[in-house]
Amino acid sequence: MDEKMRQLSTMELFQDLSEKEQEELDRITTMSTVRRGKVFYRPEELGEVLFILKQGRVQLYRISPEGKKLVITTLEEGSLFGEMALLGQQMHSTFAEAITDCTICVMSRADLERLILQRPQVALRILEITGRRLRDAESRLEDLAFKGIPARLSSLLLRLAGDDDEIVGLTHQDLAEMVGTYRETATQVLNDLKSRGLIGIGRKRITILDREGLQNVAES
Repeated sequence: MDEKMRQLSTMELFQDLSEKEQEELDRITTMSTVRRGKVFYRPEELGEVLFILKQGRVQLYRISPEGKKLVITTLEEGSLFGEMALLGQQMHSTFAEAITDCTICVMSRADLERLILQRPQVALRILEITGRRLRDAESRLEDLAFKGIPARLSSLLLRLAGDDDEIVGLTHQDLAEMVGTYRETATQVLNDLKSRGLIGIGRKRITILDREGLQNVAES
C-alpha cells in the first residue's frame, strides 16, 4: 500500500472501505501538503470540492470591508470543509489558511456523491464529523457571548492542547484572532496566566503547567 492509500485508509471518513473501493478512492482524490501560513482557498475560487483535514490546523476567516480579519473557526484534524451544498457549508467570502503545516485531502462533490451512494455509512460519518464541528462552534459562540477575555483564552488553550500540555506553532496574534480580541490584550492576559504559574510561554510555544487552575479561569 502506497503512502497516499495508507493515509486515506486511516481517515475516519473512509474506514472499512474494501480494497477495491480504496483503490477507487486513491484515483479520485488528491493529497497535498500545505505549509503554515499559506492561504489555499479564496472567495473567488468557486470549484465544488470537499476538503478533509488529515493533519494540522486550518483557520477559516473573512475580511471585513474595513480590512479586519474575522475568524470563523479553527479546524482540527479530521474536519471537513468546502463549498459543499449537501453539507450546508458555503465558503463564499471565506478564506482558508493553514496555521500549521497541514496534510489535506481534496475530493470533488460529484465523486463524493457517488461514494455515498455506494457506501451510505460515509454519509453518516459526515454527519457525525460535521456535528462535532457544530458543537465546537456553539461552544465558541457561548464563550464569546458570556465570557471575558481571560476565560475565553484559557478555554481556547485547553481546547487546543487536548490531552497534551503544549500548544506549538501559534503566535499571540493567532490566539487573539481566535478569541476576538487585539494582540496586545491577548499578550497581557497570557503574561498574567504565566505570572500565576498556570502556563509557560516560549517562542510560538505555550506549555500548560496547571491544567486545573487554567480550567478554573476558563469557567470563571
